[in-house]
Amino acid sequence: MYMIKDMPKLERPRERLLYNGAESLSSYELIAILLRVGSQGESVIELAKSLVNSFVDLSELGNMTIEELSAFKGIGKTKAITILAAVELGKRVLSPQKEKIQISSPANVYEMLKNELSLLKQEVLVVLFLDIKSCLITKKTIFIGSLNQSLVHPREVFMHAIKHASSRIIIVHNHPSGDPTPSAQDIAVTKAFQEAGDLLGVKVMDHIIISSNSYRSILNYDFQNKRR
Repeated sequence: MYMIKDMPKLERPRERLLYNGAESLSSYELIAILLRVGSQGESVIELAKSLVNSFVDLSELGNMTIEELSAFKGIGKTKAITILAAVELGKRVLSPQKEKIQISSPANVYEMLKNELSLLKQEVLVVLFLDIKSCLITKKTIFIGSLNQSLVHPREVFMHAIKHASSRIIIVHNHPSGDPTPSAQDIAVTKAFQEAGDLLGVKVMDHIIISSNSYRSILNYDFQNKRR
C-alpha cells in the first residue's frame, strides 16, 4: 500500500494544490484531499482512485445520495457527507443563488449588524440595499468618521443603489458613546437622504442607530405594513 507519507513531498496532493493550484490535480487527487484518510488496507489515494473509476462519468457523483455513496467500500457516511457537501458547494459556485435575507423590522437590522458595529470606537455608516420585497441585495460601508451632512453625500449611496437596481435602502450607523438617541446631525442626514431618494425613486425605509447594547429607529417605519 502506497501511503501519502511515502510520496515525495512535492508530489502529495495538498502540496501540489498549494504550489500549482487546484487545476493541476486529477479528480481522484481532489477527492483524496476531501477524504483525508484511506480505509483499512487501502491508502486514501487508492480509495479515491477506486471511487472515481467506479463512475462512467464523474458527473454521476452529483446525483448520488448519502446512502448510495456511503455503501461504497471504504467510504462510509462521514466521508460521503464530506464529498456531497463539496459537490453541492461546487454547484452553488457555478450557479450562484443567494439565500435571500428579508428585512422585516429594525430588530432584524440590529441583529444583523450589532456584532459588526456595536463595539466600534468610531462612527461607521453602513447602507443596506434592498429589492422591492425588502430582501437584501448587498450592504456597503459608505463612511467612517463623525456623521456630518457636509461629509456624507447621498450620491455615494445612490450610486450603489442604481448599480445594484435597489429600490429601497436602510441607513445604519453606530454611536460609540453607547447612547442610540439620534442627534440633530443624524436627523439632518436622514432628511437629505430621503429627499435624494424621492428624486431617484429609491425609498429610504429607515435610519437605524446602533449602540453597545441597543438601537433606535429614526423613521419608525412599519416594515410589515409599509407605512409610518
